[in-house]
Amino acid sequence: MNDVLLSVKFTREQRAGIVALLLLMVLIQILFFLFLSFPETYDKPSKEAREWLVVQSEIDSLKNEKALAVNKVYPFNPNFISDYKGYTLKMTVAEIDRLHAYRKENKFVNSVEEFQQITKVSDVWLAEYAPYFKFPDWVKNKRKSYKSGKTSWSAEKKEKLIVVDINKATQEDLMKVYGIGPGLSERILKEREKFSAFVSMEQMKDVWGLSPEVIESLNRCFKVIATPVVKKIAINEASVRELQVFPYFRYPLAKEIVTFRSMNGEIKSKEDLIKIKNFPVEKVDIIALYLDF
Repeated sequence: MNDVLLSVKFTREQRAGIVALLLLMVLIQILFFLFLSFPETYDKPSKEAREWLVVQSEIDSLKNEKALAVNKVYPFNPNFISDYKGYTLKMTVAEIDRLHAYRKENKFVNSVEEFQQITKVSDVWLAEYAPYFKFPDWVKNKRKSYKSGKTSWSAEKKEKLIVVDINKATQEDLMKVYGIGPGLSERILKEREKFSAFVSMEQMKDVWGLSPEVIESLNRCFKVIATPVVKKIAINEASVRELQVFPYFRYPLAKEIVTFRSMNGEIKSKEDLIKIKNFPVEKVDIIALYLDF
């Protein structure tokens, strides 16, 4: 048998194939050895991958900053805690409902102690969030007393509220209202100047930037006390150009007013005004005070 195998002869092509196979096996062994010896050369990320890693790190950084901003608490008036605000402050639904029920009676919380009595929040919650409570200037609740190792808050007597005529109010007067700074106070004065005087506190709703809470505070501190002297518009004589100067009238409405006059005669009352196409009916009582019929 051995003699037979030794007598076997390979052709030239077969010998070349065997040599090639041996070389391939040696090459694979060398590459495998290099891979085990220097893995970092194969794990090195591409240029695009490195760029994505940099962008991802920036995104993660922005997410962390956003999370910190969301959790940051700014001074606020506890009387105007909304459902969402209460949720972010970790109040229970029952605690928020108690506060809202109290406010529906047109009552206001004037101290931290009173807030706890009404909402029944815990001492732990109060210790965390009460330092951010900000009441109007006429409410003073800065004094603290300590009993039985626990912190409790007591409110001083509320100062008498003096109501000012909105048409005589200065910028300094307006800025005494919590939530009104130099920008909003100036905007209110410019709105008053457009009309020469306010005829109703309802016009505060037309001042851009005033929240319902701030308007509510304004209504407590300001009223239209004296009958304002305003320059009235002759609604039956004014031209389209003259009518559209009035803040509540724009060109389309001014044109409708003139058209209504030409077709129906003089406008004699508020009842005639609401017959005009596209007239702001919800403001007719205010607008009528600026008109001369």
